[in-house]
Amino acid sequence: MGILSGNPKNEPMHYGEVFGAWSSLLAAKAAIAGYQTRLNHAGDDDLKKLLIEAIQGTQQEVEQLETLLKENGVGLIPTPPERPHASLNDIPTGARFQDPEIIAALSQDIITGLVVCSQMIGQCIREDIAMMYGQFHMQKVTLGAKVLRLSKEKGWLLPPPLHHKQTEDC
Repeated sequence: MGILSGNPKNEPMHYGEVFGAWSSLLAAKAAIAGYQTRLNHAGDDDLKKLLIEAIQGTQQEVEQLETLLKENGVGLIPTPPERPHASLNDIPTGARFQDPEIIAALSQDIITGLVVCSQMIGQCIREDIAMMYGQFHMQKVTLGAKVLRLSKEKGWLLPPPLHHKQTEDC
């Protein structure tokens, strides 16, 4: 029986898995701080609900990543302080993120997260880590669908030029 057979939790992480999980933890903690800040700027109640969902989902990722890294003797990243709640009216209009900007940033975070999850799934040799990133991926897909739906409903989606006609040369 080889080193990479049996219970995956008894297998060592390779350097790519360590760096990917550590980097994911760093990005997740930064994302939570960003979402908390944007929550103060959001005016739309549906957008606020999506930001809260994003915060909760990312906090779950942080817990799982910290557990994995601790179990494998990897040092953890400090957690930024919770962002205080602020009244939207206390933020000057010119300094405030607008709702379409907030949802675009959230969408970009989801897109980036999907790519990172896919990359980690592809490079993992430990099945438990690959499955964890598969779970993160599905949560991001679900949130991304909600973000897209809300963007369309609110008229915040800025589509690229749409192609309506098919040429006969194709």
